[in-house]
Amino acid sequence: MIKAIVFDFDGLIVDTESVWFDVFKEVMIEYDCDLKLEDFAICIGTTDDILYERLAQIAHKPIDRTEISRKTRERYQDKMSHLQLREGVLDYLQTAKNLSLKIGLASSSSRRWIEGFLEKFGIKEFFDVIKTSDDVKRVKPDPELYLRAIQDLGVEGHEALAFEDSKNGLTAAIKAGLHCVIVPNPVTSFLDFSGHLYRLSSMGEIGLHDLLALVEAKLARKFNSHQ
Repeated sequence: MIKAIVFDFDGLIVDTESVWFDVFKEVMIEYDCDLKLEDFAICIGTTDDILYERLAQIAHKPIDRTEISRKTRERYQDKMSHLQLREGVLDYLQTAKNLSLKIGLASSSSRRWIEGFLEKFGIKEFFDVIKTSDDVKRVKPDPELYLRAIQDLGVEGHEALAFEDSKNGLTAAIKAGLHCVIVPNPVTSFLDFSGHLYRLSSMGEIGLHDLLALVEAKLARKFNSHQ
């Protein structure tokens, strides 16, 4: 029985990922680099180190990480005011609270970054547990974020349902023993999400109550097939 749900943040609750891709693509033109989606997507859900390593490989000029970081953040600031909660997110949070489910958040981003958005959109109070890069030694795809989240929520992995938009996040959730629903955004929709339990185009596609019924039925069938 599902007792808790754990959300990723970037790209799932708010589609920050598509904006980051746009600004990185703009800045990398200065390095004679046509940044492709598949090159950017490898860093989603984990640290920026992987992205900068890839940029160094594909750029036709030596890259300056400090300069790229400054320029992308400046451009991002200009665009972030237009960001909104993704479709269905608020309904899922409200329904989870009404169903007395425990609610967690597990993100590879910093606490300062996450809480700024949670407070902006007035949803911080929905979360019983928030785990960020500040709380762990290793971020996704390592399972530590999810393991710490379910520990503090007081549930076992098989009693929790993770919501993710990235391959790194899916890997982390599965390693931690959680079931995982994938809700990709435009930047991650092409990725291979083998191992997920369900895939939604958005949380507006189906209500949480109905999704949980489908999840429980699917898990029951998997359990019975192994008897």
